[in-house]
Amino acid sequence: MATNGPAPRAPFVLTIDVGTSSARCSLYDASARPVPGIAARRAHQVATSPDGGAELGPEALIASVIALVDETMSRAGELARDVVCVAPGGFLHTLVGLDDEGRAITPVHLWMDARSDQDAAQLRRELDEREVHARTGCMLHWSYLPAKLRWMRRTDPARFARIARFVSFPDHLVAQLLGASPTSISLAAASGLFDQHRLDWDDEMLRATGITRAQLLEVARDDRRLMPARDAVARRWPALAQVPWLVAQGDAALSSIGAGCATRERAALMVGTSVALRVLFRARDVVIPEGVWGYRADETRMLLGGALNDGGSLVAWLDRTLRLPDHDALEAQLAASSSPDERLLVLPLWAGERSPGWAGRAHGAIVGLALHASAIDLYRAALEGIALRCAELDTRLRDAVPEVREVVATGAALLASPAWQRIVASALGRPLVVSDEREASSRGAALVALDRLGIAPGVIDGIAPSGPVIAPDPERHARYRVLGERQRALYRALVDRDERGGS
Repeated sequence: MATNGPAPRAPFVLTIDVGTSSARCSLYDASARPVPGIAARRAHQVATSPDGGAELGPEALIASVIALVDETMSRAGELARDVVCVAPGGFLHTLVGLDDEGRAITPVHLWMDARSDQDAAQLRRELDEREVHARTGCMLHWSYLPAKLRWMRRTDPARFARIARFVSFPDHLVAQLLGASPTSISLAAASGLFDQHRLDWDDEMLRATGITRAQLLEVARDDRRLMPARDAVARRWPALAQVPWLVAQGDAALSSIGAGCATRERAALMVGTSVALRVLFRARDVVIPEGVWGYRADETRMLLGGALNDGGSLVAWLDRTLRLPDHDALEAQLAASSSPDERLLVLPLWAGERSPGWAGRAHGAIVGLALHASAIDLYRAALEGIALRCAELDTRLRDAVPEVREVVATGAALLASPAWQRIVASALGRPLVVSDEREASSRGAALVALDRLGIAPGVIDGIAPSGPVIAPDPERHARYRVLGERQRALYRALVDRDERGGS
């Protein structure tokens, strides 16, 4: 196994990371370094529909993850004997309905499935959203489970009545591999059904959605470990037969940990399929400020932040629609363009809005088009539009956590584009640390395992980001402040009016 760095040091942690657009399996050593040449990745395609649906097939997704573990264990060779833990993690806000045999009888409904918008509006009429947010850290919005559960019950009551358990996909995956298992604080906390202060399911939200505690999983404490209860694991992966698994963790906290952002002084800006700006810090008790969401990462840490639906997903849409040049040529053209069209402005809400306005019916807009505008002009305006929304989130987060001193860029979409990194730094108006860590969620899972197993206790708090720092351009920052005002005016004109009229 050729490597330019230090030799991998046993013991090893096997990580599984399931995201919106792909799943990954990797091997990390005792220093939380990825073992070169071992990782495996597979992309998957979200099924979308004109009514706002966004689904994945649970059986196909589980089969894909199993194949990834096969591939990773095969590549690991003799190193597999020194695997001491499996650390699974995955995307938040997913919903799968199971029958009384534990089989999925619904698709995997994703965070971006917006079909429950009218159910979210009904919940806002029935409940005090401020009180709900103060307890659960979540708004009454279609991205969270309460609205999805109401939609499922309203549109398919027969199937809803057959569902014995409502679970997240990462929990369903672990149960299919190991047998019945609990959920983690980090997955439960992002559901909209969880009281962040009591570390338990929220009784009012259970009543509002028409489900019972028996239909949800037990919430495990941080030190809980799982052992394979099915012979299938031993037959398929003998090296994992007696290896403990952590309860599946949410990828939001894992990404922040992997990027070295487990302190109030650093915010992690993750741009993958979607966008999230997060601050992770130790706190037993916390008041969740208005304007941000707040999820428990574990028993001692809190995650505050905001999220945009449009990140890499919008970039991919633009690439398909505008037939853009290849990556290197595109970057070169963006770098060469020193005087962008000041009239072009993009409101990047193609997939609706989460933070900061939580407008369920929001749609994207492009204004200022002229005959001379090129595909590159439009692409740059879209990147700037997303960056301006990031700056809006940053303003809210500064109010909530004023200790934040630096922003760390992570996520495949942003790390792939130096031009976009420069735009973001100038839009924020403060230095942007470009993380050297390409798989922050996977590394975060490994760090959590090393900490909890006692192999490297306290390692999470000692990790710091590494990578180049991009300073904001003062002239561009001044321009982006003006452009941000125009974007907010466009938002008020298009989104606020429709949202008030529709609800």
